Amino acid sequence: MLDLRKLPLEAQLTALLDGEVSPEQRHELEQRLATDENARRLHEKLRHGADFGRRRLDDILKEPVPLALVRSIKSTQPPKTPIAQRATRPPVKLAPSGPQALAAALILFAVGCGIGYFVGISPDADEIATTTSATAPANTSDWLGDVTAYQRLLIRQPRHLVEVPASQAEEISSWLTTAIGVPFRVPDLSAEAWTFQGARVILGDSRPVGQLVYSNADGDVISICFRKDAQPPETDDFKETIKDEIGLVTWHNAGTSYVLAGPSAEAALGQLAMKIATAI
Repeated sequence: MLDLRKLPLEAQLTALLDGEVSPEQRHELEQRLATDENARRLHEKLRHGADFGRRRLDDILKEPVPLALVRSIKSTQPPKTPIAQRATRPPVKLAPSGPQALAAALILFAVGCGIGYFVGISPDADEIATTTSATAPANTSDWLGDVTAYQRLLIRQPRHLVEVPASQAEEISSWLTTAIGVPFRVPDLSAEAWTFQGARVILGDSRPVGQLVYSNADGDVISICFRKDAQPPETDDFKETIKDEIGLVTWHNAGTSYVLAGPSAEAALGQLAMKIATAI
């Protein structure tokens, strides 16, 4: 057993907290803690830092593995060295001696306490996320990309266009207003041969988006998507974009972003968006 009396007091107390002391050494250190106020204060700081570091480590281990990391692991190529060839290499014995194990434990414990201290004084992750979301502009490209993806999904499942059908108009109004935080009216597009089918709630750039779905006699589908803006764009003008077979018309009004998504071959999509903007 390593003679702790040759180590600094901080290392002795760290070994005590880590359970790397003999009964005689524990008794000796406990006696010192009972009579030495400075030793008690140092012991309390080390204990608090270690507890905090363990709690933060437990929280980190409970977090889900990022999807990007999972994909990276799955896409990693296997080693080119045959397994049989690697198995013939002589094993290396890495068993440490008693003093080496204690020294390594002390070093790791000190590092853990340091991490706990710096994590404790650093800004909380929720505060950083709140500050970032409040100051960073909305990612328009991600929002439009998500809307386009959902529109393609609607085209491929014409029998399951909506979550709440048009017959439940009151529920659609209260549901979307609460979920999106934006008051709205369902535009009547029957004069343009578009029949309202119902509504959905989707995600655009990880934020809730209301989606009003319409179809016509030819089986075409359009949808009006809207969400509340954290920060308004530079212009409220109508802007048309084509992404393969999907046409998008975007505009902004009164703290809300709107997108009309439909077939890119629909020549009147822009005019339809202007009518919707006055009715919604």
